[in-house]
Amino acid sequence: MLFGPALSLKFSDDFNLTFVFLYGQFDAMENNGIKMGKSKFTRIDSDLALNYRLNNYFKVFAGMKYLSYDIVPNNDTTKFGFEKINPHRSCGAGLGVSATIPITGNLFGFATLSGLYLLGNDRFATKDIWYPDDKQNLKIGYNEYGFNSNISIAYYIAQASTVVSLGGRFQYIIANYKGNDISLDYIRFIIYGVTLTATYNFTP
Repeated sequence: MLFGPALSLKFSDDFNLTFVFLYGQFDAMENNGIKMGKSKFTRIDSDLALNYRLNNYFKVFAGMKYLSYDIVPNNDTTKFGFEKINPHRSCGAGLGVSATIPITGNLFGFATLSGLYLLGNDRFATKDIWYPDDKQNLKIGYNEYGFNSNISIAYYIAQASTVVSLGGRFQYIIANYKGNDISLDYIRFIIYGVTLTATYNFTP
């Protein structure tokens, strides 16, 4: 489960700034046949975007995205020669389009599609189990590219000035390691699931 705040600041009828921060932890029991004990994975997914309204239905947006995965192994994983890994942190730009489609009354559909391009590096605090011949404090640079998509149904509760939405999200990212002195070419991340939001609207 990922959770966190979302904020939107409206400057005019055409421009608004949005910020989303998602945080979550999960366990990994096995990775490519290597038993990980009950390693704790921490994921952060954050977006900051400026939106421009094209018409009553469509907006375009551009902004920045930050992704990170931290791994804290425990139990029997120390026998592989490491205590903590901060393997995956990247930051870059995104560009996309969103659509808001009225259905009936206070019910409407919402969808987004965006592309992203990120730069980052993997850091290993001690000898890495995947590359045992590499020296300690290994740092590997890479670039990432892919897309985010979201579709949901939303309902505006006028009495509470709140929009509640339920839908799904799909994220596809490739981390490209080509050009580094390692045997790894790329890692593919596919993330999908159910989304639920409640947004309170107010005027300062």
